[in-house]
Amino acid sequence: EVRLAESGGGDVRPGGSLRLSCSTTGLILDDYGIGWFRQAPGKEREEVSCISRNYDFVHYADSVKGRFTISSDNAKNMVYLQMNSLKPDDTAVYYCAAARRHCHLYDYEFDYWGQGTQVTVSS
Repeated sequence: EVRLAESGGGDVRPGGSLRLSCSTTGLILDDYGIGWFRQAPGKEREEVSCISRNYDFVHYADSVKGRFTISSDNAKNMVYLQMNSLKPDDTAVYYCAAARRHCHLYDYEFDYWGQGTQVTVSS
C-alpha cells in the first residue's frame, strides 16, 4: 500500500524558513514524480514543485523560484521542500503527492496524496 505523510509545517515569521518532509512507503521513488502542492483558504490547489529522479527533472512554480528547493533521498524514501524567504502569501496547507513515472501539471494526474501540513507565515 502506498502512503505519503507530510511533516515540518508550522508558524513562521515573514523572511523565515521551514523544511517540509514527505515520507513515502510502498513505492520506489525513481518510478514516480513527487510533487508538492499547496492550498490556501478560498483558493484552488496549486503545484509548488515537483521532482522526477528517473527523468532528472525538477519544476518550480514561478511564485517560489529562487526561494524553495525540492530534493529527495531515495535511501530514506523521503522528499523534502526547503522553503526560504517565506511570505504571507505562502500560507497554505501543503501536500505531497505521487504520480506514476513522471511529474504532471495538474493535481488530478497524481495518484497518491498525503494528509497535508499547515504552513502559516505571519508577523
